[in-house]
Amino acid sequence: MLVLTRKTNQSIMIGDEIEISILSVAGDKVRIGIAAPRDVGVFRKEVYASIDADGTAPAPAAEADAPEAGADQPGAAG
Repeated sequence: MLVLTRKTNQSIMIGDEIEISILSVAGDKVRIGIAAPRDVGVFRKEVYASIDADGTAPAPAAEADAPEAGADQPGAAG
């Protein structure tokens, strides 16, 4: 496991198309934004485990557990 330290408004890139942004930190909660292609599923781990346990295939992120990529990031179009 790679462990990185980031501050608010900093990002991490995964490959060329997935960006993980730190939107805010408040106490023990970190709010992150994930910009990924629509064909990449993005789920909270407990949701993914539940889907996997049901034997159903996860839907892409835009249809499942997340709002449209970048829709809630400051300065993002959408």
